[in-house]
Amino acid sequence: MRYVSTRGQAPIRDFSGVLLAGLAEDGGLYMPEQWPELSAADWRTLRGLPYPELAARVIAPFAEGAIDFETLRSMCHEAYAGFGHPAIVPLVQLDHELFAQELFHGPTLAFKDLAMQLLGRLFDHVLRQQDRRVTIVGATSGDTGSAAIEACRDRERLDVVILHPLGRTSEVQRRQMTTVRAANISNLAVEGTFDDCQDLVKAMFADAPFREDMQLSAVNSINWARVAAQIPYYVAAALALGAPDREIAFAVPTGNFGNVLAAWGARRMGLPITRLNVGSNHNDILARFLGANDMSVRGVTPSLSPSMDIQVSSNFERLLFELLGRDANACAAIMTGFRREGRMAVPDAVWRDATSLFHGLTLDDAHTTDEIRRLYGEAGYLADPHTAIGIAAARAGRIPGTPTVAMATAHPAKFPDAMRTAVGFAPDLPKHLADLYQRDERFRVVPNRLDAVEDAVRAAVLKNAA
Repeated sequence: MRYVSTRGQAPIRDFSGVLLAGLAEDGGLYMPEQWPELSAADWRTLRGLPYPELAARVIAPFAEGAIDFETLRSMCHEAYAGFGHPAIVPLVQLDHELFAQELFHGPTLAFKDLAMQLLGRLFDHVLRQQDRRVTIVGATSGDTGSAAIEACRDRERLDVVILHPLGRTSEVQRRQMTTVRAANISNLAVEGTFDDCQDLVKAMFADAPFREDMQLSAVNSINWARVAAQIPYYVAAALALGAPDREIAFAVPTGNFGNVLAAWGARRMGLPITRLNVGSNHNDILARFLGANDMSVRGVTPSLSPSMDIQVSSNFERLLFELLGRDANACAAIMTGFRREGRMAVPDAVWRDATSLFHGLTLDDAHTTDEIRRLYGEAGYLADPHTAIGIAAARAGRIPGTPTVAMATAHPAKFPDAMRTAVGFAPDLPKHLADLYQRDERFRVVPNRLDAVEDAVRAAVLKNAA
């Protein structure tokens, strides 16, 4: 399998190459040169497999030529061995045709663990093969950072520096990052928004001398391996509910578009996914785009669902590339204009194509609280704010006769204040995090400037080298 950039001016790479590269040198995102496609018979052979085995078989075509299947299978079994539910990604039925798929049974209680626990092992494998060391830089709006840190802590060939927006994550999310005691982990609190953090990461990759000197790599969903590792749980849910002999719909709370893009990827591989419902909070650029072709940047304001406090959805570029017929020049022109003008000029025909599959819903904080309360009262189900938005999107976009699965992306214990407001109590953290509030924190506050962040990254790497 070979990979091309959405902007057409970066080297073609194999799976190991895009894993280590992260962002393409031309500023684009890597995509498979050709999509693997499975027949109905192929999908049926995957029914009933344990999740680690299913994941290995779904990911294998994307890693072909770079990582042999037995090695990949072994890494998948190791990656999910420590999850807190034997099904790894269990389905919970909420009503006749509505389900939640719980993706939060990993070590940091968020869906990011499903990809990150595998990515840490993939990095180890490829870096040993190539006798290299890399510096992972990542931006997080809440969950990516802790999942990356947990997956990459104490790995001898990795330095990890995570940027988070100062004061704009939940306390649990922040502490899961800043209380980890590992020599190869550093946390930077940026005086800005998540979009600022994401822009700083992209700017570091665009600074060719710095990128080369620090041997940068990425774990954000700009890294194709992250997206590939998220496709299997959509496959698992679809097969459990009758696919490929029955159509299915999904609903995904999303800000950076990576999670729902993985669902689109499962569809592109041949699963009969008939609708993808996108849930947004009041930072609603994706819902505005789907509703009125308005992909324009507005100010980011904090919400009860901080992982979606985003206005620049990086992974939308991958979908745009596909909807443009893989015209890399057109994609590059639109993305360059978006960064320059703050508004994406998506052709109407492309927008209509997107809305034939994707539907958007916006829920503000008050209605999110109402949805958490409703779910608990009617179904006895505790949903965190992100999951509640996803379930609301599922209900709004459901198709009679078609099961809809809402992705439960985070454990409600990660957002105790929101849960107390909605239902009067907060669930306890699991035992391995029970003392989280008593742990000492370590992070460095940095201004929202590229030079300051690069200096901090360099200092972290040099400290570890010493």
